[in-house]
Amino acid sequence: MTRILVVGGTGYLGAELVRQGVAAVHEVVATHSTRRTAVPGVSRAGDLSGVGWRAVDIRRREDVAALVADVRPGLVLNAAYAKADWRTNADGAAHVALAAARVGARLVHVSSDAVFSGAAASYPEDAVPDPLTPYGAAKAAAETAVAAIDPAALVARTSLILGDETSEHEAFVHAVATGVHEGVLFTDDVRCPVHVGDLAAALLELAGSGHAGVVHVAGSDPISRYELGRLVAARDGLDPSLLPTGLRADLPVPGPLDVRLDCRRTQGLLRTRLRGAREFLAGPPQAPHIPTTD
Repeated sequence: MTRILVVGGTGYLGAELVRQGVAAVHEVVATHSTRRTAVPGVSRAGDLSGVGWRAVDIRRREDVAALVADVRPGLVLNAAYAKADWRTNADGAAHVALAAARVGARLVHVSSDAVFSGAAASYPEDAVPDPLTPYGAAKAAAETAVAAIDPAALVARTSLILGDETSEHEAFVHAVATGVHEGVLFTDDVRCPVHVGDLAAALLELAGSGHAGVVHVAGSDPISRYELGRLVAARDGLDPSLLPTGLRADLPVPGPLDVRLDCRRTQGLLRTRLRGAREFLAGPPQAPHIPTTD
């Protein structure tokens, strides 16, 4: 049994890491930023009463150091992020890495395909970040900080995360299909969506390995946000023809358009299979895919 600290435990991915950590009979401590509200996915996660919840603002280096020194985890999984906050995404990641290194904990830092511009046809793990957005720049800075502080850490880049009807992407599809919100689904915005259960299982599996550096952990299907929306709508009994379309390229600051993470090397390291969206969105919502242990 490993003592695991999940930083950002109330987020969509963080809650799934907590759930799988508990299911694997690890001792799990998880953080929330100020006060713990309803945790996404807890309704499907079962009893998480044994989880130790701790409040911390990762923008405050001293607070992070004190928390990690008190918990003394063997593994730290940093899934915390805030779209428009450099201090959380970049500074916070450095604070977590410093604190983990001080207690000798294994660190897995979750990064994003936003570190890339989309200028290349696809991106292997050794591709140099060339972000176009402030969020992508912050995530790229975090990768640099983590690698400098702890060369043995694992930096896991991923893509759009969904899979069980509660993700922000699925909620958006429902909102625009039913007219609750205005918006469009871009036909020229291509990513490699991943199931939240597959992603969490892969991160925990990689954490137990000796691998260090950058890995790509995303789904096997490059797919536009519009096509992704049609799959979600069809699965959930909505009319895909009601989904409005648009071009991301028409935005004043479009950001990256087509970002395809090449995950072949990482998939070769894993027993966990990283399914594509066309597979995991076929039929009703599926339980997370977790590999059996030997």
